[in-house]
This record gives sequence, C-alpha cells and structure tokens, in this order.
Amino acid sequence: MRPRIVPLLLCLTAVPVLCVAQRTHQFEFSAFGSFTRYDRAFELDNQIGGGGRLGYFFSPAIGTELDVSYQQPSPTSGGATAPLALGSASLIVNLGSDNNLFYILGGYTRLRFSDNPSYTFTDNGIHGGIGDRMFVGERVAVRLEARAIYSPNTGYPNGTWAGHIVGSAGLSIFTGPSAFHDVDHDGITDKKDGCPGTPSGAVVDARGCPTDSDRDKVYDGIDTCPNTVAGAEVEARGCPKDADADGVYDGIDKCPGTMTAARVDAQGCPTDSDADGVPDGPDQCPNTPAGAMVDTTGCPTDGDHDGVPNGIDKCPNTPVGVEVDTAGCQRASDGDGDGIDDTKDKCPGTAAAMRVDAAGCPILFTEAKTPVVLRGVTFETGRSALHPDSYTILDIVAASLIANPGINIEIAGHTDATGAATTNTRLSQSRAEAVRAYLASKGVAPERMVARGYGPTQPVAPNTTAAGRALNRRVELRQTN
Repeated sequence: MRPRIVPLLLCLTAVPVLCVAQRTHQFEFSAFGSFTRYDRAFELDNQIGGGGRLGYFFSPAIGTELDVSYQQPSPTSGGATAPLALGSASLIVNLGSDNNLFYILGGYTRLRFSDNPSYTFTDNGIHGGIGDRMFVGERVAVRLEARAIYSPNTGYPNGTWAGHIVGSAGLSIFTGPSAFHDVDHDGITDKKDGCPGTPSGAVVDARGCPTDSDRDKVYDGIDTCPNTVAGAEVEARGCPKDADADGVYDGIDKCPGTMTAARVDAQGCPTDSDADGVPDGPDQCPNTPAGAMVDTTGCPTDGDHDGVPNGIDKCPNTPVGVEVDTAGCQRASDGDGDGIDDTKDKCPGTAAAMRVDAAGCPILFTEAKTPVVLRGVTFETGRSALHPDSYTILDIVAASLIANPGINIEIAGHTDATGAATTNTRLSQSRAEAVRAYLASKGVAPERMVARGYGPTQPVAPNTTAAGRALNRRVELRQTN
C-alpha cells in the first residue's frame, strides 16, 4: 500500500502585521522556476518547470494573484513524458517589513495532464503555501515559495486522491503607486514630510510637522495636559510644574519660593491680611493687632503674660497677675506686692514673694495635692496649747481656705519618737484638734476639716538627732477632695 501524503493546508485566520512599505493598489509581475515532487502514486520523476504570475495588492496586507506554469515530467518506468499545465488563483496575506515581505497564501489549482495515454486527465485541487519576497530595490524582489497541492479526487487510474509539493524561486517586479515610506510613522510620506523626525505619537499637520496648541513646547498627542496656561513651565509630559505647590504654575509664579500652605494671590505671592509678617494659611492667629510682635505661627508674644502683646505693651515687665490697662501697665495699687489689686485681695497682708491665687491668698493647695507642712506652728511642750506666734500662719491658712471654699482638708498631727507611742498619739490628736478649733474660730466651716493624730508613725527625718526630732514634730494639711 503506497504511503499516504498529508496535505499542507493553510489557516488564514492569523492577524496580519502591517508592512512598513505601503503597497496598496500595486501590481506584481513575476517569473519563476519550479521544482515539483509528485504524489508517489503517479509514478513520475521529480521535475523542474517554470511559469509566471500576476498579483494585485488590495491593501498593505491583503492581495490576490493568478499564476500558470508548465512541466514535462517523465514516468519512472520510462516512456513518453506527460506534459502538465497548472493554473492557480490565490488569496495572499502579507506580513513583514520594508525589506522582507513574508506571505501566506491559499486557493484553487487546476492540473491538466496530456499527450500520454496513461496521463491524460484533469484534476481540481486546493493549495496552500508560504513564501518571502526579499527586496533588492523599491520595486524589485527575489521571491521564494513552498506550496502544497491537494486533489481530493484524482483522474489518475491508480489513485483516489493526490498530493504534490512545489518549490519555486523567481523575480518579481512591482508597478503602480510608489511605495509609501514613513520613517517617523506620522502618516505623511517621507517625500512630503516637512518634519521627518517627528516623535512617535505626536499629532502633525498636512506638512507632517507637529502641532502644539497650547505652545508649551510639548506636541499635541504627547501632551498629557493639552490646555496649559500661556507662560507656564511644563514637564516632559506637558503638564505644568508648581514647585512650591501654591496653585500658581512655575513661569507665572512671581514668588516661586512660597512656604508650604501659604495662601497666595493670582501672581503666586503670599497674602498677609494682618500684616504681621506671617502669610495667611500658616498664620494661626490671623487677626493680630497692628504693631504686635508674633512668633513663627503668627501669634502674638506676651513676655510678661499680662494679656497685652509685645510691641504694644508699654510696660513689658509687669509682675505676673497684676491687672493692667490696654497699654499693658498696672491698673491699680498692690499694697502687699503680690500682684493682686488691693480691692480684690482677700489676703492683703501676704508676705513678700509668697505665691498667691487670684484672690491674693497664699497658694497652699495644688493639683498635685502635696501635703502642706505648717512650719512655725508650735505648741507648749507636752501640751496641745498653741504658741501665740503660730496665729499669724494659721490666719493665712484660714484666709486661704475661706477664699477656696471647695477645698476640704485633713489636719494631721505628728510627734517625734520620744516617750510612749500611745501618749504621743493622743498628743498629736489633741494638737490637730487645737488647730482645727482655731481655724474654725476664724470662719472656716468645721465640716470641711478633719483632725487626726498619727503620733510618731510617719517620721520625715531620723529621731536620733535634735534637728530630726524637730522636723518630725509638725502639723500637716492634706487636701481630701
């Protein structure tokens, strides 16, 4: 049984790549020599032949052609030749480049054998092939091709179907419109292109020169921001630059170094509504009075904390807490020099340099609730009777408590470790109660005060020295709320 020949069929569904050379509406005339390997069932020697073809390009990628060829194969067993005339019509898909126009084709072939009793018949077949045109000029190319022909029903007595393979080489000449060369791919032929080096993607006019509608020196088509304001500097994509991020483009910005977040006018210069030297935006105090000195945030400075800004303050070193007028100077008299106007001072006899509250009374109790040791409050030895020189200190304590009615206290009595602990505890309780009674006599509500004696249990210094024992004998005030 003779081997079967698998026919070569082309698939023409591939997407073509457009050729660099634009050959639409050109004709191709070609002469070629061929070499054919016949179906083995035909018992014919391989044979050379020749022919010609006529092709036409409908577009850069699609074309059609007709070709005819002639051969005189000889039977392998000897005898007269069997002349063969072939005629084909093909559809061609072109791919490739300016110098190599590769193609694939497929179509119909008619094979007519004659002048030999055993080989006088006509076959109809289909064919497919691949080839390449190698240009040696704009209109001349060497053409190589391999083609397979398949006849599903052959007239040869010893076969049912037939397959032949044909290789050819020839020379093609192209006529018609000149090839379209466009090196910069702007759609304008090189012969007419007034600007042959146009960047890829740029929009061009009829002369092939790039257009620049907004005149920013970045061509239309490449320009990502095509409506740039006149005069603005742009980056490579054509978008305006704004180095200081103030909303006014570089090139138009008259103040290019504007600080971050500052408000600017149409020229890009910072505005300063209160004329304090800090631009609007960063200025956290935008309504600073004229003449006031400000910090880097635009807020007035007030060295003496009297509420009148530096620069406007006529008395810049006013003591803390002193009431001042609009010029920053003390408004009223202060007999004890504590910074509180005598008309508002509830403790007018405060000692010099003592810290006072808004009422002019000593600040005994703080937010930290630190115990207050009443140094100078003393008692007769072994007794709970107060020495008269303790009254001054206790009067100040009473005035402070009356001025701060929201504070409740514990009066804690302490002793040193001399003597019996039980005796010392009773003594410390009695002394704490004596202080409570005195403060109550000065107007402090008794229910705000609790008296407790701790005896020697909470020393603040060693009891081994006289100085240490003196420190341990004390009365403390502790805020309880």
